[in-house]
Amino acid sequence: MKADIHPNYKPVVFQDISTDFAFLTRSTMTSKETIKWQDGAEYPLIKVEISSHSHPFFTGKQKIVDTAGRVDKFRRRYAK
Repeated sequence: MKADIHPNYKPVVFQDISTDFAFLTRSTMTSKETIKWQDGAEYPLIKVEISSHSHPFFTGKQKIVDTAGRVDKFRRRYAK
């Protein structure tokens, strides 16, 4: 493995700006903004618009698409 070709992998905080939910993880992303975390240390802050805390799939608020109705409508329209 070549030396000095890999990006710096360090702890960062991702914050969901729509729900103010934040979590600490490791990433190669960098930011000029910092935040003081629960352990008292400061970490780079990455703001995201959507996360698992606000995404409809993970929150259970996902809309179900009626594909069966579409198929029946298509068959009725083009049946000859």
